[in-house]
Amino acid sequence: MTPQALFFMRMRGILRKEVLQILRDPSSIALAIVLPLVLLFLFGYGVSLDPDNVPIAIVLDYNSSEARDLAARFDLSPYFKTNHLKSMAQAVDWLDKRRVDGIVHLQGNFSSSLYNRNPAPVQVIVNGMDANRARLIQGYARGVLQKWITLRQVRGEEVAGPAVRVSQRVWFNEAAVSRNFLVPGLITLIMTLIGILSTALVVAREWERGTMEAILVTPIRRIDFLLGKVLPYFILGMLGMGLSVVVGITLFHVPFRGSVGALLFLSSLFMLACLGFGLFISAAIRIQFVAAQISIMAGFLPALFLSGLIFDLESTPRFIQAISYVVPARYFVAISHTLFMAGDVWSVLLPNALALAVMAVLFISLAFRKITKRLEG
Repeated sequence: MTPQALFFMRMRGILRKEVLQILRDPSSIALAIVLPLVLLFLFGYGVSLDPDNVPIAIVLDYNSSEARDLAARFDLSPYFKTNHLKSMAQAVDWLDKRRVDGIVHLQGNFSSSLYNRNPAPVQVIVNGMDANRARLIQGYARGVLQKWITLRQVRGEEVAGPAVRVSQRVWFNEAAVSRNFLVPGLITLIMTLIGILSTALVVAREWERGTMEAILVTPIRRIDFLLGKVLPYFILGMLGMGLSVVVGITLFHVPFRGSVGALLFLSSLFMLACLGFGLFISAAIRIQFVAAQISIMAGFLPALFLSGLIFDLESTPRFIQAISYVVPARYFVAISHTLFMAGDVWSVLLPNALALAVMAVLFISLAFRKITKRLEG
């Protein structure tokens, strides 16, 4: 028999074993099918967020004293982290790269309109991916402008009617619906649950039930064992992801502006990173209960709190931001938000995809080494 035939025979055997195990254990199917639906309904209908510490860009077309005075009011506001840029082109580039979440544009006729007692034009452009954040920027910008008007009146300067006219434009999430932000990010959480929690038990279960000894005497190689453990849960996780995307688009009417191919490729990288991490935990821990607890503490909770899904990472201390860079979910949250809200923006997608690819290779390699030690000595 050829080596290829032997390989496929071994893989068929171990894959059949894993599929039967999944079918005998309804919790695996519930984790991939039922739990995503529950989380989608909870987050889609019941969660609303209020972020803080908003980075914005300030652009002055004409560097007049009035424009500088108003810009200084934004600098002094505790709600904004301002960045003074030289041109709208640079500000738009920063907004596209998510370095800022809004732009305050004082246009060239700002001072002349103000002196002529006409409403002075101020443009506020907002990244609407996070609807609550978009509304926050709009409200705080109006508050700063109103305070500036009041100070001018206190100084005795005449202000006829509304001194400033704000022209607002919301980018990406025009309707400013928080569901459009939450549902794409929730897909990350669902894939983390399926990828890490499912595989965190597969090897530990073999040891705990005493079936690992039977596997050790078979001609199965470590690569066969690894692939046999990963492939069924990879397919299960991708089915859960697909179900979540379909429900998000059809039931919650979340827009999807990216390509399906990019979504499948990038979600595959994230799924492999999660599966590798879960399998490493399972290979290192022989007790299912302990493996499940570690997977929750090291996998699910960081994905929930350090990915940018619930809390804005820019508002957290720097050491928390540093820790978040080792959490795979952080990168896929950025990917899913970009694909759904903005489309195939590869300047955002590629760096995050590279980070996920590195993590997938790292975690699968660690799991491979750990499984090797257990199977061969």
